[in-house]
Amino acid sequence: MDDITAQSGGGRRARGEGRGAAARRASRSGGGAGPAMPYITRKIAPYEVLDEEGLQLIERNADIVLEEIGIEFRDDAEALELWRQAGADVKGQRVHFPKGLCRELLKTAPSVFTQHARNPERSVQIGGKATVFAPNYGSPFVRDLDGNRRYATLEDFRNFVKLAYMAPSVHHSGGTVCEPVDIPVNKRHLDMVYSHIKYSDKPFMGSVTAPERAEDSVAMCKILFGDDFVENNTVLVNLINANSPMVYDETMLGAAKVYARHNQACVISPFILSGAMSPVTVAGTLTQILAEVLAGASFTQLIRPGAPVLFGTFAASISMQSGAPTFGTPEPALVSYGAAQLARRMGLPFRTGGSLCASKVPDAQAAHESANTLNMTLLAGANFVLHAAGWLEGGLAACYEKFMIDQDQLGMMQKLAQGVDLSESGQAMDAIREVGPGAHYLGCAHTQANFQTAFYRSALADNNSFEQWEVEGRKRIEDRANALCRSWLESYEAPPLDPAIDEALLAYIAKRKDSMPDAFS
Repeated sequence: MDDITAQSGGGRRARGEGRGAAARRASRSGGGAGPAMPYITRKIAPYEVLDEEGLQLIERNADIVLEEIGIEFRDDAEALELWRQAGADVKGQRVHFPKGLCRELLKTAPSVFTQHARNPERSVQIGGKATVFAPNYGSPFVRDLDGNRRYATLEDFRNFVKLAYMAPSVHHSGGTVCEPVDIPVNKRHLDMVYSHIKYSDKPFMGSVTAPERAEDSVAMCKILFGDDFVENNTVLVNLINANSPMVYDETMLGAAKVYARHNQACVISPFILSGAMSPVTVAGTLTQILAEVLAGASFTQLIRPGAPVLFGTFAASISMQSGAPTFGTPEPALVSYGAAQLARRMGLPFRTGGSLCASKVPDAQAAHESANTLNMTLLAGANFVLHAAGWLEGGLAACYEKFMIDQDQLGMMQKLAQGVDLSESGQAMDAIREVGPGAHYLGCAHTQANFQTAFYRSALADNNSFEQWEVEGRKRIEDRANALCRSWLESYEAPPLDPAIDEALLAYIAKRKDSMPDAFS
């Protein structure tokens, strides 16, 4: 049988096997979640774009920024006083750092730590050769399974938590997977944290939109894990954005202080749209990122030496014609590669990347922009990856179909990170001997023993003949993702939660909500 005939299979065979092929794809998806994959332990070396001379140049320039230009710590008298006591030169709200001060403070920060989940089997390592994928974060809109773009609700939030729980290649429940705007602003964090606890047993993130909401997140974790456990272990990773360029505001500082005091991890992450919030050049952007991270990360050590902290960055470029963010382009990739190198030199875990795109629907633009960003993320050696699944429209929308497509891609990244198998089975010398010249490997013993696990098998990609695709309804990947998402949500089963803990959490939430009037801004 020649290759073309093998691919096409003939119209009759395709019609006869169409339903079976669809069923086999559904079975590979598990009808819901397959076995959970552990966090990635990379067996491939990180890709590096800067040599030693380039790294030292960026570091020198960042030191100049810190000492001569300074970083503003706005509207936080406690932060300014802590810096003053630490030996910094504080002028108004601007802090100037003597060379080496920030790096000296960061010597107490751990290079690797464990974030504990309520199910110990789902705990993750942050740092070293580990990579942890977390879903979309922060979108006010959703694109739902009926094709509507609308404001997100608490039901959407819970659905995305459930999907992240069920997705084998998503290791983390994330944080604000979408913004449930049907709940008052000052109360929705309580429902979000509870949803992560109730509907998943993976690790999750706390609220950072106000210090008191961070305190609520910690308090709820103490109900779940116990006071002593929380104070002596990390159960929350939390996103603290610098207000680039070179500003930390009262809200972010307040949240960072709460989490650091309780030994919870802060991702110090400059939010960069190059050309607007940093220079247009890669080297200039890296200089600013490093200065901002050094200032913010070392601040957590002023609060509590030894508190876990991550070197984070969110770097995108902009269209110089419209000012709109662009994703999957070369320059932000170079920024992330370089930032990862700088983080490793500092001995801090690194956060970047995800499945980022500017497309409004899960189309070819979304796919290629997301693939470009995701591949870079893994190859850079990122330890914690936000926005790994579901991101659409420059982050404005969380998309159900995109989530399903992305989580499939994450499984591929998990396979890639395993590197090359050089075991006796991986060398396959017995297969080469058995087959010899001129034959094929399809029926040999080695192939038969390994065919089910030899290659990543997508639950969504259609690799069959045109005729088979026609018989199955000419479905695009978005259609298959839609059906798979509905199937997962229909088959979802919540992980068990101690009823006494659940009751205590609900009582805490009710008490906190009763203590304040609703606020929608």
